[in-house]
Amino acid sequence: MPREPAACYPPLNTLKPISTDAWIVDGPIIRFGMPWPKMPFPTRMTLLRLGDGDLFVHSPTPLTDGLREEITALGTPRWIIGPNRIHYWWIPEWKRAYPGAGVWLAPRIREQAGAHIDFDAHPLDAESGYPWDGAISTLPVAGSFMTEVEFFHHASRTLVLTDFIENFEPGKLGSWWMRWLTRLGGVQDPHGSMPRDMRRTFVRQRPQLKAAVERMLAWEPERIVLAHGRWYERDGAAELRRAFGWLLA
Repeated sequence: MPREPAACYPPLNTLKPISTDAWIVDGPIIRFGMPWPKMPFPTRMTLLRLGDGDLFVHSPTPLTDGLREEITALGTPRWIIGPNRIHYWWIPEWKRAYPGAGVWLAPRIREQAGAHIDFDAHPLDAESGYPWDGAISTLPVAGSFMTEVEFFHHASRTLVLTDFIENFEPGKLGSWWMRWLTRLGGVQDPHGSMPRDMRRTFVRQRPQLKAAVERMLAWEPERIVLAHGRWYERDGAAELRRAFGWLLA
């Protein structure tokens, strides 16, 4: 079998329990950024189970045959979530596999995705009015480039972020320039935070961003799942406060 890239978090494409009714799935590497150089980004999906087996699928990774069998044992995907304008690629694959599931898209995904998403979907731009209300809190945070929608699963005290914190481990980066870029960008473990280029897109919305972070802190998360890099299995509130120290000071 081919060896997985060092930046990955194997085993890939399989459910990993993180708490009661909460799982992550570590996916493949994508390359993203300027035309050159492009950074290798490990990907991660979050799966939450509500009620009698209704599944909330956040930022889907590829749906392999093995993963689909594992999901069948858990329940039925009901809600497929695109949490910001650059996290949508595998949503059509999931929609084809689960045509009865609803798709919710953060603002500007259709603009970004074009013909890649050619089916009906619900807007994900409000704090309430969703079928998962009560079990999962929803928090859209709008900047000039994109709106990212954050979620808090109350039963497991899990905060689910996407790109608002990135936390690349130096030992998983294959070259000195990637280590240099992640450190310069403020996204290198153990000091992962909001990427500095993203911070600039919230200059005009700084008060709203601060209020959103304070609301997340009030939830007192025990853990924080990130889409890229090492996620926080414990001390979630403390890690959130540290990561946004530049904003809260």
